Amino acid sequence: MPEYLLVFAASLVLVLGATPLVRRLAYRFGVVDAPNARKIHLNPIPLLGGIAIYVAFIIALVGFGGLAKAASGSGYVFWQTVSILLGATVLAIVGAFDDKWGLTPKAKLLAQGVAAIGLIATGIRVDFLHLFSGDLAWVNGLANNLVTVVWVVGITNALNLMDNMDGLAGGVAAIASSFFFALAVFNDQTYVAPLAAALAGACLGFLFYNFKPQGPASIFMGDAGSMFLGFTLAVIGIIVRFPLKPNGTDFTWLVPILVLGVPIFDTTLVTISRRRRGISIFTAGKDHFSHRLVRLGLSHQQAVMFIYLVATALGVIGLAIFWTGPLVGRILAVMAAVCAGVGLWRLEQVPLDKQASSEGEH
Repeated sequence: MPEYLLVFAASLVLVLGATPLVRRLAYRFGVVDAPNARKIHLNPIPLLGGIAIYVAFIIALVGFGGLAKAASGSGYVFWQTVSILLGATVLAIVGAFDDKWGLTPKAKLLAQGVAAIGLIATGIRVDFLHLFSGDLAWVNGLANNLVTVVWVVGITNALNLMDNMDGLAGGVAAIASSFFFALAVFNDQTYVAPLAAALAGACLGFLFYNFKPQGPASIFMGDAGSMFLGFTLAVIGIIVRFPLKPNGTDFTWLVPILVLGVPIFDTTLVTISRRRRGISIFTAGKDHFSHRLVRLGLSHQQAVMFIYLVATALGVIGLAIFWTGPLVGRILAVMAAVCAGVGLWRLEQVPLDKQASSEGEH
């Protein structure tokens, strides 16, 4: 445990120091979110905060013995580590390019798909679909590979879409990575725990600049941050395992879905709403979970804090499914599904601004 706390603390301190440097670079090279009549902030806000998160994450893992030690066990694990860090690096760079020059959704989807295929090539994939046996057993592998690509691309975009209010994406990512860390520690997973610890530390440190009690954020994470966070959380959700689960393995595949339930819920809500209205899912707009809470009367900060609470509750349910037996797990899963369904229905009834589908984020 002390070594994990060191990785967490190192990542937190590093992002606190790196963010002001990145902010100056963003101003220097003009990578800013310019104000306009549809946005809250009145002055240009630098982007590229995600680069500070990425740098802190990498240095904390490699420089403080977390991932380097775990990856030295075998060539197999080494190449898995390479695929994780390379995929995260590629998406951070692609995101930074998007922040500066703008990329098409297809270009970003292509980069995300390539990163997901890189994971599969080194053996990182979901493995809960066992539909066939005998001569058709190969279909299981194909199905698991397809689900892996959908999961990685889906979660990456879910975090990207959720970056629509100060502190929202970073805080939700911090909560999710904290629960993944707890699950990894409970199951003695020395490879996953430092990944989650470093991510949690970087996200929490970034919130010091991105979620202020008074006034707007001093920096945004941009696509460089949201794509990096989404990809890394998707990977952790795949590689976290439950070999020490006290009450069998039933329903453990639901645990990562619950831990990442908020971004999944938000993306589902936006997808259903925009398809109903004939609008592209990739259009920036104020029709997200957070925006609808504001329409219901909450302030921006209250909406973000409420979503933090929901993310925490879902993480607790995920832990409960891990610790309890199959019957309780089924009951909790059904309750979570019912609550999600009711929430989708209720939030879809919230009246939206006429420009809700064309307004920029933040």
